[in-house]
Amino acid sequence: MRKQIIKKIKRCRVCKSTKLINVLQFGMTPLANAFLKKEQLDLPEVFYPLEVYFCENCTFLQLGHVVSPELLFKNYVYVSSTSPVFVNHFKEFATQVIKRFDLNKKSLVVDIGSNDGILLKPFQEQGVRVLGIEPAAHIAKIAKRDGIETEAKFFSINLAKQIVKRRGKAKIVTGTNVFAHIDDLDEVIKGVNEILTDDGVFITESPYLVDFLKKRYFDLVYHEHLSYWAIEPLIKLFNRFGMAVVDAQKVPVHGGSIRVFAVKGRRLKETNAKVKVFQDLEQEMQLSDINTYLKYASKILENKKRLISLLTNLKLKGNRIVAYGAPAKSNTLLNYFKIGKEFIDYIVDDSPLKQGLFTPGTHIPVVPPTRFKKDNPQFLFILAWNFAGPILKRHGWFKDKGGKFIIPVPSPKII
Repeated sequence: MRKQIIKKIKRCRVCKSTKLINVLQFGMTPLANAFLKKEQLDLPEVFYPLEVYFCENCTFLQLGHVVSPELLFKNYVYVSSTSPVFVNHFKEFATQVIKRFDLNKKSLVVDIGSNDGILLKPFQEQGVRVLGIEPAAHIAKIAKRDGIETEAKFFSINLAKQIVKRRGKAKIVTGTNVFAHIDDLDEVIKGVNEILTDDGVFITESPYLVDFLKKRYFDLVYHEHLSYWAIEPLIKLFNRFGMAVVDAQKVPVHGGSIRVFAVKGRRLKETNAKVKVFQDLEQEMQLSDINTYLKYASKILENKKRLISLLTNLKLKGNRIVAYGAPAKSNTLLNYFKIGKEFIDYIVDDSPLKQGLFTPGTHIPVVPPTRFKKDNPQFLFILAWNFAGPILKRHGWFKDKGGKFIIPVPSPKII
């Protein structure tokens, strides 16, 4: 069965080169969002290789094995709108785009990987036509219930043609926190070219490779995250399809992401000077040097030793530790570092879709926030580190009672 649902890449997704070198190995891990029901705990789990490859030709960093998107996304349990931080982020994003590109009631915005419509809601509220593309049918249903028209399908050239026939072309196409999940980039970009107006803009937003390296965000590596984007590979990818990166912005979500604006027809004269700033930074960070990633691998092992030592010492002293947040990336950290119920009693998560389930591989129970408020643990281990600031602020009462917070990256520390 595994051969049918997983494949090892033979060519780079960006440049199609075969010059791929394995630079990061996380062993065999379960799918990051494959949370378990109680009755599944005694059943065998499937684990898949989790390895990262560097392309010597175009310097693109990418996952070496691809799990079937049908398996990954059809029963997705992540709902974006449970995060107030993301809700505000996308409200600001929509407002900026509407103003910058002079959108009106005739304009169409299409969001690829639209989840529960978190980005499209503020567009629609401001009078812009919207359409979501979300392959997880149960999440697409949530969006539809909230008034966001959504296609419960994977984006493709054929779907793009169908949309154009029914609704016309889109002035804006977005792919936020989804562009890193796509295996067949050629298919998607061809579809974007099909659906986008001649003066339209394709906007992607993905975790930025520079932050991934600087802040040791190794837990962003999991089977859904196939690509680890920097500006240079994006430029090469879009140029291959007659498109140009004309602007780039740094945004704070996911610990540091890059928002990229691409247009049709190689309108290079429109390129913003900010793109060159990112290129210079990437050159300074030596992202084109394979040794950068080999050194990074050794830093991850150092982090592992320090975190395990910290947790072990706390438990030996009789402390209770619970965790906050069960994002997909937490399961890379838990499984690769082998942190299970011997360290963490349970994980608090705000999403009703995850409450009552157990983490893949480590089988730690996920509970609602009410459980944490009733208990009296000494430490709160923040697995959702990208929301550490809001979590600390929201749970100031825990600190007032003498509780302390553990943040695992870029280096383990107690607050």
